[in-house]
Amino acid sequence: MDDRYFTPPIPNGWFQIAASDEIKPGDVKPLKYFGEDLVIWRSEEGELSVLDAFCPHLGAHLGHGGTIKGNSIECPFHAWQFGTDGRCTAVPYAEHLPRKAKLPTWHIKELANMVMCWHHADGEPPTFDIPDEIPEWGSQDGVRNDEWTEFVHREWKIRTRNQEMAENAVDTAHFHYLHGTTNMPQSEASIDGATLRVYSGAGMETPRGTVDGSIESLNYGFGLAIVRFKGIVETLNVATTTPIDADNVHLRFNFSVKKTAGAEMARGVGKAFVAEVTRQLEQDIPIWENKVQYEKPLLCDGDGPIAIFRRWCTQFYSWPDEQEAAQ
Repeated sequence: MDDRYFTPPIPNGWFQIAASDEIKPGDVKPLKYFGEDLVIWRSEEGELSVLDAFCPHLGAHLGHGGTIKGNSIECPFHAWQFGTDGRCTAVPYAEHLPRKAKLPTWHIKELANMVMCWHHADGEPPTFDIPDEIPEWGSQDGVRNDEWTEFVHREWKIRTRNQEMAENAVDTAHFHYLHGTTNMPQSEASIDGATLRVYSGAGMETPRGTVDGSIESLNYGFGLAIVRFKGIVETLNVATTTPIDADNVHLRFNFSVKKTAGAEMARGVGKAFVAEVTRQLEQDIPIWENKVQYEKPLLCDGDGPIAIFRRWCTQFYSWPDEQEAAQ
């Protein structure tokens, strides 16, 4: 385990593991998240499933050579089949199905073309929910909102952990000193269960100079942040951060711009917006990858609501017994 951190290695919550349109009916794909080997697949009828990857028979990885047969996934080694609920549905050469033949299933939810997966270190079911839809993207049934541009996608793999990255939302001072923003507005943070709302007035750098505006971030645990910017036009970043293992995360950004002033202007603003957010993110990466996480940081009065953020964070970990006793 990396000794740079005091928190447990992988938090609990909802995390993106794929894009919905990457997994079409009949598709099978291996995944590696949460330090686990997984297989994601979609039945011929369109039902999505995520299972532990290794066949309980002799251990073959269903994501490497597995095929879809109707509403089951077939193991490439001996053709055992498993349904979307993980139960064995067929063994071609056996008269009786082994009663214990079942693969663990993972709770999943499709949202705005994202496959969100619930992870809990102790195997507990979801303790909080995420939105059913993101209005700027479209409706639950997949109908796109044509008032907003198509999403522009960026992604990175970074040697850090979720909490370290999420803390940026409340760390107001770093925007000026690391990213060179012209002002350093104070953020306001409020907690509603598993949701953290962070709001600040902010200036956004554009080719035409700094434009006054605001930033509102709604964080649903450590896995999903919906960030809305208001300036020249309204812009959106749907950010997801997923633990690959104890030391690395997979970050995805999805950007969109409201077409208030016309599609051409929206595309131009969107291009500048994506470039600026990407610039700032890539300035953060060497900090995240080489810093340590203090359990009791030395803070001052201009640091923003970091203490509120830290209190919110504790609910997303399964703490070792000795830590629970200490609390």
